[in-house]
Amino acid sequence: MKEYKPEELRNVVIVGHGGSGKTSLSEALLFDSGTITRLGKIEDGNTVSDFDDEEHARGLSVNVSVLPLEWKGCKVNLIDAPGYIDFVGEVKSAIRVADAGIVVVDAAAGVEVGAELDWSFLDESALPRFVFINKMDRENANFSDTLNQLRTKFDAVFTPIQLPIGSRDTFAGIIDLVAMKAYMGSEGTEAPIPAEMQAEADTARQQLVENAAEIDDELMLKYLDGEDLTSDEVIGALAQGVKSGRLVPVAIGAATRNIGVRQLLDIVLSYSPNAAEVKRQAVSAATNENQELVASIAAPLVVQVFKTLADPFVGRLTYFRVFSGVIASDSRIWNANKGVEERLGQLYIPRGKEQINAARITAGDIGVVAKLSVTTTGETLCDKGAPFVMDPIVYPDPLYSAAVFPKSKADLDKLGAALTRLVEEDPTLRLERNVETNETILSGMGESHIQIAARRLAQKFGVDITTDVPTIPYRETITKIAQAQGRHKKQTGGRGQFGDCWVRFEPRERGAGFEFTSEVFGGAVPKNFIPAVEKGIREIMMQGVIAGYPTVDFRAVIYDGSYHPVDSSELAFKLAGHLAFKAGIPQAGPVLLEPVMQIQVTVPEAFMGAILGDLNTRRGRVLSMEQVRGNGVVTAQVPLAEIQRYATDLRSMTQGRGIYSMSFSHYDIVPTQLVEKIAAASAAKRQEAKE
Repeated sequence: MKEYKPEELRNVVIVGHGGSGKTSLSEALLFDSGTITRLGKIEDGNTVSDFDDEEHARGLSVNVSVLPLEWKGCKVNLIDAPGYIDFVGEVKSAIRVADAGIVVVDAAAGVEVGAELDWSFLDESALPRFVFINKMDRENANFSDTLNQLRTKFDAVFTPIQLPIGSRDTFAGIIDLVAMKAYMGSEGTEAPIPAEMQAEADTARQQLVENAAEIDDELMLKYLDGEDLTSDEVIGALAQGVKSGRLVPVAIGAATRNIGVRQLLDIVLSYSPNAAEVKRQAVSAATNENQELVASIAAPLVVQVFKTLADPFVGRLTYFRVFSGVIASDSRIWNANKGVEERLGQLYIPRGKEQINAARITAGDIGVVAKLSVTTTGETLCDKGAPFVMDPIVYPDPLYSAAVFPKSKADLDKLGAALTRLVEEDPTLRLERNVETNETILSGMGESHIQIAARRLAQKFGVDITTDVPTIPYRETITKIAQAQGRHKKQTGGRGQFGDCWVRFEPRERGAGFEFTSEVFGGAVPKNFIPAVEKGIREIMMQGVIAGYPTVDFRAVIYDGSYHPVDSSELAFKLAGHLAFKAGIPQAGPVLLEPVMQIQVTVPEAFMGAILGDLNTRRGRVLSMEQVRGNGVVTAQVPLAEIQRYATDLRSMTQGRGIYSMSFSHYDIVPTQLVEKIAAASAAKRQEAKE
């Protein structure tokens, strides 16, 4: 593939709800541009975009796929992003390196929640965008209804630039409202507009011209004077409107039948910004100030990594976009985030799983390199003498967690390193060690996300794991003041052990933690033994009196005691602290605490009743309900124990049309009727661990 100037490059991300036809559209775009010679099918597992074994098995996209094609003297980097909600991190990565977006909408299903989520991501990056209403040949496909839904759901000026000829099984082609021509069938054969549609086309054309004229004051004056606008004037105004975000052109087609696809390529070239027109920001290490990046070969080198992939054959693959300057094969480059120099080997242009050798990658283009040592997703590469740092890619918080256990001793030895590499490859995965439950927790966006991560561990790193529902990190606390004596006395024939302390236990407000103070006066307990009492309480408080969970948010005050001049020791007073805790906490109104999460659920309004009823059964407390552009949004607080698998349950309740976000809120008291069951389960787990 030849080298293109920034002015000749388009970087376009394709997003949409799962099942809207993004991968089929990408395949048709590659085919029509002559990049591939036959159309692959998702069900056959032979599309360029879906090349991973998991994608073949599941029949859906899992990874971002870069698909460069050449069209009319320009290079278009299509970036096909997954539509399944579990892989939303891939969408965020893809949007970072795109200059425009194509939102694919199913003409039969309408605007679904996944498309709304993707739209919000495009808004965050202020990307120009188009809408492609796909599957016009499907049963129940309805162009007008879908267009009305777009206008209801989103705050944008949607401008159809095409009309469908027929619908469902009679869908035969499109009418281009700019050129006022019809294009028929998969070949896009030019034809006159059908006579029965001429009036409809004229009306739609007039609306298009009006929208275009509103973008430019001179064109508006010309239009108001009754003069006709030329096609070039309309195209120029539309391009200006798209790039400024004031207009969203709407195109139509059927990707699997290859109708409307060539025209979509023309739309991308005519209306989307080229790489030279897009300005990005980076912080200069020299001045510590923001500086505008220009996609110029002559500018300083600034590259950002947007994806890291572990390949079992070639090692780590690092996907990047060059925002300015030129990056060359077999050179050295500076990692500005880590302050480390990296050696570059052969550079490649990626096309699905294929890698095309490249001597260099220039400003505005996308490439991949193998075997970088320390660089991970989101980091900036640049010249050592002119370092820049771009903002990191912000990924959503995980929604689904699993406790991870190695299947064998051999797997245990390799597990830590393999999990670390897995998280480097996918930033939406989070890894933590829960010290309260002594479990390794792998968190992601959903059940499928974690399942695929487990399979990748086995396939790429040779580590087999099992997963389970994580243990809830319950805690215990007290609700009233109590005092108790801890007296440890042991005589064995030689020097004995003696420690005696009186401790008062007081509740503290939630989240205040543990505090130890002394009110001992007159030497009842020597000062050098008081820290031993604190140490003893800190040790024993990790196994509470109700169910063995850590006791928190209380104050322990030693106020009296006694000692023996010979037999007293730090060990004796530490054990006395144990005994005081065991005697005093049961008198202090101990209660069990559970983590409570705040969740925000967004679903079509038709599912609101089911969602509210379900939250009620989960001991949820609804904080607010809103109607936002045809969707219901519920904010509630729900115990973590009730929503550990909510990602799967919500998908089932809403036919995959619901989304939610979740964050920790606070700890609250567990209802009395549940405490006995939790205590019994905890005791059984501890017994199992001993055996």
